[in-house]
Amino acid sequence: MSRLRIFDAQHGDAPLREQTDPDRIAKALGEVGVRYERWQAAAPVTPGDPPEKVIAAYRHDIDRLQREHGYRAVDVISLDAAHPQKEMLRQKFLNEHTHAEDEVRFFVAGSGLFTLHIGDRVYEMLCTQGDLIGVPDGTRHWFDMGPNPGFVAIRLFTNPEGWVAQFTGDAIAQRFPRLEN
Repeated sequence: MSRLRIFDAQHGDAPLREQTDPDRIAKALGEVGVRYERWQAAAPVTPGDPPEKVIAAYRHDIDRLQREHGYRAVDVISLDAAHPQKEMLRQKFLNEHTHAEDEVRFFVAGSGLFTLHIGDRVYEMLCTQGDLIGVPDGTRHWFDMGPNPGFVAIRLFTNPEGWVAQFTGDAIAQRFPRLEN
């Protein structure tokens, strides 16, 4: 089940609010400029599937998003617990960073913890199958796939280079909960 928890940016030990209703999640995130939608993610893909299979399964949705929003790059993160670089990848995404463009993720299998640092709040979004989240450019965030990942996410970018991060150097992510499977 998808879940949004909102924290004071200084205190990662107790959320100020928690929400599991998709409409209320969309409203809360929308108030800070973050897009959240529930989509149908019914194509048969599983964590660890190759990107080509995932893109082929969701080609219609990808094409529509590219037409509607001008995204020029698409990639897939598809990891399972047996992935040999899972710890290295987890550490890479756990550091707070920004992008010079919007980042959109559509979770088509499994789950991941997408955390946004906006002003004096931290928005921790447990994304599950069917969640689409769109993070505006310049938004500080990090992502946790857990120690034993099991998810597939399609990412879309307006930058043809795809995922390009600028790390902030802030250790804030270390003060907030991790995804523990």
